[in-house]
Amino acid sequence: MSKRLLPTMAALQCFEAAARHMSFTRAAEELHLTQSAVSKQVAQLEEMLQHPLFHRIRRRLQLTPAGELYLAEVDKILTQVDISSRYILSYGGETEVLRVATQPTFGVRWLIPNLKGFSRAHPNLHLDIRNELEPFDLVQAKADVAFFYGNGTWPGALCIELFGEDVVAVCAPSILPAAALTSAGDLTGLVLLQCASRPEAWHQWFAEQGIDTEFSYHGPRFDTFYMCIRAAQDGCGVALVPRFLVEDELGEGKLVIPWQHLKVSEGAHYLACAEQSLELPKVRALVDWVLGKARALPASR
Repeated sequence: MSKRLLPTMAALQCFEAAARHMSFTRAAEELHLTQSAVSKQVAQLEEMLQHPLFHRIRRRLQLTPAGELYLAEVDKILTQVDISSRYILSYGGETEVLRVATQPTFGVRWLIPNLKGFSRAHPNLHLDIRNELEPFDLVQAKADVAFFYGNGTWPGALCIELFGEDVVAVCAPSILPAAALTSAGDLTGLVLLQCASRPEAWHQWFAEQGIDTEFSYHGPRFDTFYMCIRAAQDGCGVALVPRFLVEDELGEGKLVIPWQHLKVSEGAHYLACAEQSLELPKVRALVDWVLGKARALPASR
């Protein structure tokens, strides 16, 4: 392996402060160092990088093009180090991190609201929740627990079904035609919003009602249901989404169901974890909590 270029944190801090103040003297005051110490650190950095980072013009500093590029990178590094250090400071000695992966819309619309009270009940568990659109290897411990929609299979993982779902068509009230719709096929006169994760959804929805249309795959495509819901709410077209994701908008009148046909999804929502990790108290705590919330739901989703 080739030798890494690893400047010291002191050198990076001196460079960043000098670039921010455009002065070695003011950088030294901020860092509680001497002016010569800051100047020496920057000079050593320039020697390592084989590029001047500053123009020294009549006791004034000006970043070189290389210096401007490097400053942007150094800012990222120092910011990340600061965030990581504060991250550790937030823990008590007994705190454990519980890493959770979820699909974006499910996380925002169902998981997070149902985690209310979990941290109070388990103060020694720190939740680290992130979005994942694609499956990953749970065995490699990228996450302790993952939530996904599908048929209940995930290589190397134990999958526990949470609930199924009903899918409905929704749109903003303002885009509905003045005359009442007489069939589901009338929706093809509106823009059909497509979700990339369910490319067959509209085709199956129409097919269940005996409608064969060439327009079922037409329309703008979005990565997530959240984007589809937002587009529908803003009047961009009609979205086909799991009803439990839009209960709030339906209740508030921001969205309406233009044609009453519920399609029962073939898949379901699952919780997955590596088989051996279910015995870990932190994983067991989250699994039990989420299962309790899921079992309290109405039978139809």
